[in-house]
Amino acid sequence: MLVALVLAAALAAGSGSASTDSAGADSLSEVAADTVAVAPAPAPPRDYLSEMRANFTSNNRVYWATKVALAFIGPLASVLAGLLVLFSGLAAKLRDIAAVLGRTRWVRLLVVFTLYTLVVYAITFPLAWYQGFALEHQFGLSNQSLGDWLGDQGKELMVGIVSLGVLPILALVYWVIESSPKRWWLWLAAGTLPIVLATVLIQPLVIDPLFNRFTPLRDQHLKTRILDLAERAGIPGRNVYQVDRSKQTNTYNAYVTGFGVSQRIVLWDTTLEGMAEDEILFVMGHEMGHYRLAHIWKGIAATALASFLFFWVVARLSEWATRRFGPSFGFDRLHDPASLPLLSVVLTLVVFLSQPVANGFSRAIETEADVFGLEITRDNDAAARAFLKFGAQNKSNPEPPAWIRFALYSHPTLSERVRLALDYRPWEEGKPNRRYHGR
Repeated sequence: MLVALVLAAALAAGSGSASTDSAGADSLSEVAADTVAVAPAPAPPRDYLSEMRANFTSNNRVYWATKVALAFIGPLASVLAGLLVLFSGLAAKLRDIAAVLGRTRWVRLLVVFTLYTLVVYAITFPLAWYQGFALEHQFGLSNQSLGDWLGDQGKELMVGIVSLGVLPILALVYWVIESSPKRWWLWLAAGTLPIVLATVLIQPLVIDPLFNRFTPLRDQHLKTRILDLAERAGIPGRNVYQVDRSKQTNTYNAYVTGFGVSQRIVLWDTTLEGMAEDEILFVMGHEMGHYRLAHIWKGIAATALASFLFFWVVARLSEWATRRFGPSFGFDRLHDPASLPLLSVVLTLVVFLSQPVANGFSRAIETEADVFGLEITRDNDAAARAFLKFGAQNKSNPEPPAWIRFALYSHPTLSERVRLALDYRPWEEGKPNRRYHGR
């Protein structure tokens, strides 16, 4: 999402006379009458690309490189933790404990899932602590206390356990696997759409408020300008919220989320604090582009369609692993509750391997939103300053290697966005807009 840069451009003022010496008032008047006024010299154009590269300091480079490494290490650690649970026989032991504690499939799966979640979290906790707490404090991007960070971690665990275990989703999944052993992947893919719809609808109303406080935008002048922009975009009066993300991070962000009654545009309070008004309006133009271009619905549709290939791959890998390693794992059927760690490992692996495709889709729609924001505001300078501030505050690499961009970047690179902001001006050439077609 977008953020902004506030840097005042210094104007070099030229003076046409050295008349302010020790002369009296009469002399000043005489000199002024004979002096030709000289207009201030225009400020030299800012070299945004050079500023962008200068902002990526050696300190920022270390942070970025560490984050990239952790983006690969994190999924690998989860996979290795799951394999440890499987090959050690712990998965079968968790199933046996669940069989004692519960008679129904729902209770047994809830027990296995809860215990497995806690075991994996304990194994990977040092990595999670370093990535989410220590690293952010080391580079000045967080002032959150350890207690508050642990509290958020506990909430995340509870949300996962409740949403998949307490709600009978896992029980339904295992019932489908047992009932349709050859086509269970097809039924799970078909059920993806309602699950995604429910998640997108509920998250802004139920899940997000567990971690932060959302309030209507308090700056009434800014709110009026945002609503005026929304009217130009053809968007009905939507809720614009600010959220107290400063209690967790010093980075900047804004986003659009939900649909229907839960749809809202959210500005982090760090963004409101660090950005100028014109930069915020460009950010809002970008977010309105997501709304007008139906990106949430396109994302939901793409997820639902891709889930058929996704679950087919998961089924093939899971069934092969069960045949090949089932005796070592302690189960010979995929609908055995002890297979839950295996499904978790395969899901993690397939999600990671499919991430470049998802990121490519995301980069495409983010570029569309950038174009929409430029077209509706026609404020290229504010957009460029916004992107620069985003890169500097979030310590982004403006020009990462192509393979890292391909594998990890869900947004265009900073250099791509700055160049777009500097060069995209179809209205100056009499050309039609590509995305925004209002007045």
